[in-house]
Order: sequence, then structure tokens, then C-alpha cells
Amino acid sequence: MTEKLRLGGMALRNGLLVHGPTHWAAAVRDEAGELRVASGPKPRLRRFDSVPGVRGVARLAEAFAVIPLVKRALPAARLPFQDTGVLAAAAGAAAAGTLVRRRAGGTAGEAAAGVASLAPALLALRGGDTAAYHGVEHKSIAAYEAGSEDAADAAKEHDRCGSNLVAPMLAANVAGAALLRRAVERPGPLANAAVAVGSMAVAVEVFAWADRHGDTRLARALRRPGYEIQRHMGTREPTAEQLDVGRAALAEIVRVELRP
Repeated sequence: MTEKLRLGGMALRNGLLVHGPTHWAAAVRDEAGELRVASGPKPRLRRFDSVPGVRGVARLAEAFAVIPLVKRALPAARLPFQDTGVLAAAAGAAAAGTLVRRRAGGTAGEAAAGVASLAPALLALRGGDTAAYHGVEHKSIAAYEAGSEDAADAAKEHDRCGSNLVAPMLAANVAGAALLRRAVERPGPLANAAVAVGSMAVAVEVFAWADRHGDTRLARALRRPGYEIQRHMGTREPTAEQLDVGRAALAEIVRVELRP
């Protein structure tokens, strides 16, 4: 029996991008409604695989490095943030976060700014068909992992969704910012950036721990906020045509990962 690949993915505005251990594959519907598929090797920062904290940030860097490769190979692909409204929301959220930090200050200010920073991502998910393709991502990967040919019956929420990073990242960012302000009266941009990167590193390690210990009460509690985000805002039940796009992406990633 062939061992199942460990897959991740990202919903596009008109399709699905899937990550395998060494390759990526994407399938989209172009403006004419035609199905387009592309794939290729993905960059890997293997030297950090055994370094806690750093390995998580490295994996995220790899995921972002794939995006221009996808756009080059599949020009019809539309990214979640490829929208002027989302970009405007990102700028607004950044400005609002800065204002809240200055006025509220302390832990409350950091927490409120962190919540505000989620607005662009939620707007990107709710725009167009992105939430439906987010559902396609989860259903397609879950069906593959279960050995099922029918993704329609799979749940649209998934335990390894990036939304499960939200709670640990916000908590780590608030704690890191509080410690920084105890050490430095007026921390500069570099110090704040270091806290943000450190928070992401902690969040990814917590995410990985919860994945390894999924049956524990603590892991379920850590994943609950992300699950609720998926359930109420981040995903939508896809159409049969959208599920066909997911099947094409999954078939392509399996082909390029398992070919001799």
C-alpha cells in the first residue's frame, strides 16, 4: 500500500493550490470556464528542518516563494489578495492597529490590534469564490487522506487549516509585546518585527504539536477558534464544478510527487 502524502494547500479566487513534500500543483477555472492545471518543484530550506521555531517560519517562507512560480506557470490563477478592496483593507487594518496600540496601550491594545490585523484575510476569504475553494481545499485533502474518491462527502473544516494558527499567534504576539515593553521603553520597528516573527514561530510549533496530539483535550481547545473561523466565515460548501477543480489539483500533485 502506497503511503499517503502529507499535503497542504491554499485556496485561490478561482481554484486550488496544493503543496506536497517536494512539489506544488494548482488547478483553476479561467475566464472562459476552462480547467487549467500546472505543477512544478517547490523551493526547500532543508537546513532548518530540525531547528524548532525556525523550521516553521522556513516552511511559511517556502509557501510564499511558490506563489510567483504558480503565477508564472498558470497566469489565469487569481490569488486571494489579488483584489484592490483587500489591499485597501490591509492598509486600513495596519493604520487602525497602530492607532489602537497608541491609544489603548498595554495588553489590551496589542490584543485589539491583533484582531484588527485579521480583517484583510477574512475579507479575502469572503470575496468571490475564495471561501468555496477553501472548502474545496479541505474536502479534497480530507478525501485523499481517507482514501475516498468522493470529496463531496468530506467535511469543509480541516484540522490542519492555517486558521488554527490564529489563537496561538495572537497569544504569543500579546505576550511578546508585553515582554518587549518591559525591556524597552519605546521599541522600534525592528524590535516589533522580531516579536511578530517570533510569534509566528511559536504559533507554528503549537500548531504542529496540536497536529501530533490531536486526540488530547488541549489540542482540541487550541484548534477550536480556528475551527469556528472555518465553520462560520472561512469556508463555504463548494459546487460540483468547483470540486472538479480540486480533483484536478489533487490528481496533479499525486502524479508529480509519485512519478518514478
